[in-house]
Amino acid sequence: MGEFEMMPIKAYSACTSMIVGKNASVDGSIMIARNEDSKAAWPKNYVIHNHKEFDEEQSFSSNDNGFKISLPKVRAKYSATPEWTDQYGLFEEDGINEYGVAMSATESTYTNEYALGADPLEKDGIGEEAMITVVLPYVKTARQGVSRLGRIIEHFGTSESNGILFADKDEAWYMETGGGHQWVAIKIPDDAYAVIANQTAIQEINFSDPDNYMWAPNIRSFVKENQLNPDLSGHTFNFRKIFGTASLSDTYYNTPRVWYGLKQFSPDQQHTPIDQDMPLINRSNRKLTIFDVQNFLGSHYQGTPYDPIGEGSDADKHRFRPISLAKTQEAHILQIRPSMPTQAAGIQWLAMGVAAQSTFVPFYAGATDTPKQYQHATGTYSPNQAYWTYKLAGILVDPHYVALGPKLSDTQKQLRVQFQQSIQAADRSLAGLSNIELANFLTKINFENAQRGLDAYNKLISNLITTSTDLSPLNFEQDVNL
Repeated sequence: MGEFEMMPIKAYSACTSMIVGKNASVDGSIMIARNEDSKAAWPKNYVIHNHKEFDEEQSFSSNDNGFKISLPKVRAKYSATPEWTDQYGLFEEDGINEYGVAMSATESTYTNEYALGADPLEKDGIGEEAMITVVLPYVKTARQGVSRLGRIIEHFGTSESNGILFADKDEAWYMETGGGHQWVAIKIPDDAYAVIANQTAIQEINFSDPDNYMWAPNIRSFVKENQLNPDLSGHTFNFRKIFGTASLSDTYYNTPRVWYGLKQFSPDQQHTPIDQDMPLINRSNRKLTIFDVQNFLGSHYQGTPYDPIGEGSDADKHRFRPISLAKTQEAHILQIRPSMPTQAAGIQWLAMGVAAQSTFVPFYAGATDTPKQYQHATGTYSPNQAYWTYKLAGILVDPHYVALGPKLSDTQKQLRVQFQQSIQAADRSLAGLSNIELANFLTKINFENAQRGLDAYNKLISNLITTSTDLSPLNFEQDVNL
């Protein structure tokens, strides 16, 4: 790249993430979760790539930029949620592999201009669209996932600033990139949780504690040589302050979402929505459930003046960017349950479309296939596709939230209970099954739960359409005696 050649402006996916350690959850689960936010009508698929062993080394070439990489001959089985078209890249986004490793990529972040001046982004480096594809099938632990992606970034560079979530049965890790070639990662303490919203979040790095921190090998010398550390004492290494941003945009777009998470789970902390120094690592005032994480991903400042469909002033209702919004393509929670056998330990809770209006369907990671309604999505509405079914329900509710919102809420509550009952019953039936029998059984349960969700939403859609027929502005109240 020429010295003064401008980088193209990237279309960032503005997501919200949450991580829960195993001792912070009510059932000992590790959870990594994220809303994938990009466009209001941009469908997603849900697929499983089966284990493959090739005779020759494989390669990956991006449709998004010039990034290319050689890949190993053995590709582990893994699940993913790719976009309906690969014209602009795969964007597989999230999944769980056959070894029980979960990965979600990415939480888009920003590197400040001063750090970019020392290490600009690489136009043809690895980006969000490729990360799941070239990392998840080739690692056996979360820590290996961080290490593999780190080596790729060091060698090829990255075209974006991103946060990446990893988990296995033992650990949850959060990794962030800075500039074109730098990165750090932190192990989320078992008794803690974290919420992240499009802003560099990792704070102090303890270079004497490699068990709980990982980093690019030359990051300390790079920062020192380029005089990037603003710390007055010169004794700390705060990744957020060295590489991150604290702009006016952050205060309206990013920090309020973190504030709302802390308000829900750590209400004793005293913050305002525009605080720039909220901690990444937090302890909740209770053990967190899968529903707490679902509620967070589906939230929009309920109970505050900032709820877009609440009772605040017009200015307050549009003051801050909510967590769940129309541009969510899908929301996922990757739950790893350490006490379960590997095939059944991972559950990929997947809500197609807007989390606030959809439902999180549980999919066991040990399955061998996904329902046809979750494959081969099209860019325009189709009634037989999961993404469009869940999207349609939200679109029908939107113009009449007060009148129709309760119908949506009732359906969501009923499905939560039914999905929970289904998982508990399936868990009790696993003992004694061979690997093949277990995979077939989990696939069957997944298909049943997927159909349960679609049936409930199609029934809801029918009800919404029927009710909406009398909500037209072309109505007129007349005296029945005339």
